[in-house]
Amino acid sequence: MATQVRRFVTDAGIEVPAITTAQMREVDRVAIEVTGPNLHQMMENAGRNLAQATIELLGAGWREARVFALAGTGGNGGGAICAARHLANRAVAVSVALTDAGRLGPVPADQLAVYDGSGGTRQLLEELDQQRPDVILDGIIGYSLSGEPRGAARRMIDWANSRDCPVVSLDVPSGIDATSGAGAGVSIRPTMTISLALPKTGLHPRVTGELQLADIGIPRSVYRAVRIPYRPPFGAGYRVSLAPLDFGAALEGA
Repeated sequence: MATQVRRFVTDAGIEVPAITTAQMREVDRVAIEVTGPNLHQMMENAGRNLAQATIELLGAGWREARVFALAGTGGNGGGAICAARHLANRAVAVSVALTDAGRLGPVPADQLAVYDGSGGTRQLLEELDQQRPDVILDGIIGYSLSGEPRGAARRMIDWANSRDCPVVSLDVPSGIDATSGAGAGVSIRPTMTISLALPKTGLHPRVTGELQLADIGIPRSVYRAVRIPYRPPFGAGYRVSLAPLDFGAALEGA
C-alpha cells in the first residue's frame, strides 16, 4: 500500500501540483509535438540541472570527486549522460555505465556521442564492484518503469545501494513507480531526487531523500493544454526544494 502526494510546496510557499505518469507523458507529448521545447532541449536542461546539483552536494571538494553515472536506454539515461558530460567539461573524474549501449534511444545516443568527446570514460558493468565513487547519478529507469528491474538495471541498482556514498536520482528513483510511490521489487535508495518539470504523485519523502524540482523549459501553455494548474515556482533560479503538502488516499496493492 502506498500514498500519493497531491501537492508540494517550495521554500517560498508556492504550491506545486503533483502529476501522475500518464499526465507527465501528456506534458512531454504536447511539448515535443506542439509547443516545444524538443527532447534534445529538455534533456540538456535536465542534465545541466543534475550536474549543478551534484557539484553543490559534493561541496568544496567537487573538483577532486569521482562521479559515476548509471544510464538506462531512455530519456533518464540521456539526462544522466548529459550531466556526466557537464561534469567532465569541468575536469571532474566521471565515468558512465550503460545498461545496453546498443539499445539507446536516438537522443540519448546523441548525448553519448557528445559525452565521448568530453574526456569522460565508460565503465563496464562487470567492473563496477571494483569502483569506489564519491557520488552516483541514477538515470537508470525514471518514470518509464514497467515491472521489476532486471538484468543490467537490477545489477546497477544493487551496486548503487551497496556503495557508501550519496546517490542522486534523476526525476524518479529507479525502481519506484512514479504514480504510486511503490517499489517494484528493488529500487534505488537516493540521498536526493531531482524531479523534472513537475513532481510526480509517487515522490513520497520515504523514497526520495531530499527532493528538488528542476526547470526543463516547459512553457505555461503546455500545462494549460493538459489542464494542470501551474504557477511558476522557480523564481530567479532553475531548481527549488520541495516538501509534501497534501497526501491523497492510500492506494491498495501498491
